[in-house]
Amino acid sequence: MRLGGLLGEALDANARGRLSHFIVDEHSPAIEIFAPERRAKNVEGDWYGEHGGKWLYAAAKATARTGDADLLGCLRRVADFLVGVQEADGYLGTYAPERRFMRRQPPKPLSWNGEPSVRTWDIWTHAYLVLGLLEVHRHFPEPRYLDTARRIGDLCWHTLIDDGIDITELGNHHGMSATVLMDPMTELYLATGEQRYLDLALHVLGQADRNPALALLQRAEAGADASEIATGKAYQLAWNLVGLAKLYRVTGDATYRRVLDRMWHSIRDHHLTLGGGPWGGVAHRSREVFNPAGVFSPHGYVETCSSLAWIQLNRELLAISGEAKYAEEIERTAYNDLLGAQAPNGEDWCYYVFPNGRRVYTTYWRCCKSSGAMALEELPGVAYSRTEDGIAVHLYGAGAAEFVLPVAGKVVLEQRTAYPFEGEVRLKLTVEHEARFALRLRVPSWAVDASIEVDGEGVEATPGAYAVIERVWRDGDEIVLRFPMVARTHRAMNRNVQESRAPDGEPVRQQVLRFDYLAVTRGPLVYATGLIDGFKVEETLLVPDGPESGWLEVLSGDVPRIVLKLGYRQPLVFEPYYCAGGRKDGVWRLTWMSLAPDDAVASSPFGDP
Repeated sequence: MRLGGLLGEALDANARGRLSHFIVDEHSPAIEIFAPERRAKNVEGDWYGEHGGKWLYAAAKATARTGDADLLGCLRRVADFLVGVQEADGYLGTYAPERRFMRRQPPKPLSWNGEPSVRTWDIWTHAYLVLGLLEVHRHFPEPRYLDTARRIGDLCWHTLIDDGIDITELGNHHGMSATVLMDPMTELYLATGEQRYLDLALHVLGQADRNPALALLQRAEAGADASEIATGKAYQLAWNLVGLAKLYRVTGDATYRRVLDRMWHSIRDHHLTLGGGPWGGVAHRSREVFNPAGVFSPHGYVETCSSLAWIQLNRELLAISGEAKYAEEIERTAYNDLLGAQAPNGEDWCYYVFPNGRRVYTTYWRCCKSSGAMALEELPGVAYSRTEDGIAVHLYGAGAAEFVLPVAGKVVLEQRTAYPFEGEVRLKLTVEHEARFALRLRVPSWAVDASIEVDGEGVEATPGAYAVIERVWRDGDEIVLRFPMVARTHRAMNRNVQESRAPDGEPVRQQVLRFDYLAVTRGPLVYATGLIDGFKVEETLLVPDGPESGWLEVLSGDVPRIVLKLGYRQPLVFEPYYCAGGRKDGVWRLTWMSLAPDDAVASSPFGDP
């Protein structure tokens, strides 16, 4: 898979920047903390060990994709160092012996996030190490990498099953930071075929469900919103769901699928920004916890780590179902909140992005810098896929994919397009042998009146679904897809509702405050403007009466802009959210514009919008 265009530029920057500089050898700070002399003195409850596994995972994918010999040298050196410092019992974390997850610790009072002890990130770090080592082994097979991951799995088995320690006592957020172990243990089962790793993943799920504060399956089955599962921590919950999706793929358990569907809809319907990132932070002590369903604020937070986990969850659900909605969510998040967190140098990342707020690049150790790098490296693997009867195209953007099909031999599918800025996509096929097979082409849900042509013949294009073209394909065949890109507005509402009960017991609800907002998108891109008039962080708009096409103007260019023409003031100019303000540290991006109250609109010369 080769991605060009906007996503390709981001991947190239990632390989040149973060992946080539953050970790290079065993002396890099994020790897040095695994050295025996360093871990022996670490009695803090930190999470910094996660960077090692995340880097292994992303760097392995990038190395396999690019063939970069220097990056491969660094990858092998770091992986071999970690193999060499694994202890005899399989431990490969960063904690001193008295703080390791294998030792029972005296509990301390639960804090708001359900943190039970000082060693809350030890399982978490090992989970990422297993995923990283398995990814290295997948692309550059060496028995020692798989054996190291296996020994971590065996240590977890001994601790959780033989010694009977409850995994929910080993992680914060009522155990969710440890129950993520479901994901790597399922992957270890798939890599080795050894039943005990699958049994361990199922054991972890059972403990997660039996913990009253977490009750992962039970609460979802009962209709709980995502914000009501444990603490509602977005990153941890989404990663738990990734593990559950992998368990569903292995076991086929219908309960798991129901839970996944309910949680996905809960997150998608109530807990995403317009740019696709899971968000929270309104009236919470944690900026990273989902808000209650229905709560909206243009100033909410999207943790880049949560965008990673959401992309991975949709990756799994896409593989399970082949449904277009999962690919669309990956694309929406990638082109907006993910790229909106990355600096052009590929080195810097935002910890948080906001619909309305400043772009702030975070510091050296922050988790989101490694999560962003991981998330980007997921994209080539989900852009296209093999199907039972051919090939599916999930993401659009310049690039190409090569497959070997039994009926056609080598097939190369090349995208020629300026997407996501323009809606025309030309797909050229190179086939070794002409043959009949199916191409599945995703039609975005926003692409009303989309059209698809093959050799001048029209093909049905239903927004939000895949167009299936099954025919005899010949070398040089071309498909032209046209997705009309119209600037359109979106509305949101922030309400303050008081609830009480009358003397007769009847519930009484009264809306005290209401604020309405408007935002603009075009195609898959969310648009944003800078500080209003150069200094205001908010503006209340009176939008004109009549069709949106009369007061929204698209300015063509390499990166199209949108002009909001209000009539009573100077027009407001919007750019794609990811690049608004020049991608500079400290610039403001305003996605949502406050709308005038209804009574003001009724008395305005512009009429009712």
